[in-house]
Amino acid sequence: MVYVMLLVGLAILLAGGKYLVDGASALASKFGISAGLIGLTVVAFGTSAPELLVSVNAALKGNSDIAMGNVIGSNISNISLVLGISALIYPIHIIRSLLKLDYLATLLSAILFYVLSLNGLISRIEGICLFILLIAFNWYFFRKLGKVDEEISENGEDQKDSPLWKSLLLLVIGVFGLYYGSDLLVDNAVKISKVFGVSERVIGVTIIAIGTSLPELVTSIIAGIKKETDIAIGNILGSNIMNILAIIGITSIIKPIPVSDAFLGQDFLWMLGLTLVLYPILRTRLRISRMEGFFLLAIYGAYLYSIL
Repeated sequence: MVYVMLLVGLAILLAGGKYLVDGASALASKFGISAGLIGLTVVAFGTSAPELLVSVNAALKGNSDIAMGNVIGSNISNISLVLGISALIYPIHIIRSLLKLDYLATLLSAILFYVLSLNGLISRIEGICLFILLIAFNWYFFRKLGKVDEEISENGEDQKDSPLWKSLLLLVIGVFGLYYGSDLLVDNAVKISKVFGVSERVIGVTIIAIGTSLPELVTSIIAGIKKETDIAIGNILGSNIMNILAIIGITSIIKPIPVSDAFLGQDFLWMLGLTLVLYPILRTRLRISRMEGFFLLAIYGAYLYSIL
């Protein structure tokens, strides 16, 4: 029965990812907002909803390693696993503003997260600071990225004629599909993994992190197939920013999160290293090629090997 529910969760997740991308693209076209900005904000927040639920519940239940592992592991898998698979399906093209804004915000968030964790605790005050920074980042993104000139997507003109309520409905259905699909996947994956006696930290950075990263994976793959690569890359970077500033911020406001030495000595270093490695990959010819996608997947494989 557990395996059946895993498949049901995956099916719901796939449907949710399709509706979310369709709704986001339609909104981008209708209001003349860049698809990259929609991916960085609306889609990123929607696909980060499972991480928020998991981390808050884990922190309240005293499972701080799962709360931390969920976010750190998700950020690692977003860059290596999700971007890697997405690039293998369709090379991801990069716009220059992404390097100056989106990537820089992602890097600064990761560094700040690490620095705040060095004393072994993310306090409520630090959580409030992270959340305020999230609001500031989003305000800046909307001011800076603003409107696009002409091309939004290949079917942009058709989407402009679509009713607003339909676009919003697609977004809502997509977010709920991603949320419940991920919930089913994670719950049943944890039941299976606990049979093998795996630690909470390892469960957090692998099973749960991959489970809660599936919305980003599904959304980015579908965006890649539709050649909406602005949404694909914006979704990943935006999700990593959301995971730190929103998920860790909100969770630590509700309950301070202890940080174990194992995270500081291993998982954080992988997260920071991957974030730094991503820059030359993005900058080289302003695209993530299939070869670079394979390279990112190889790094993720090395990470899993180091912790298992």
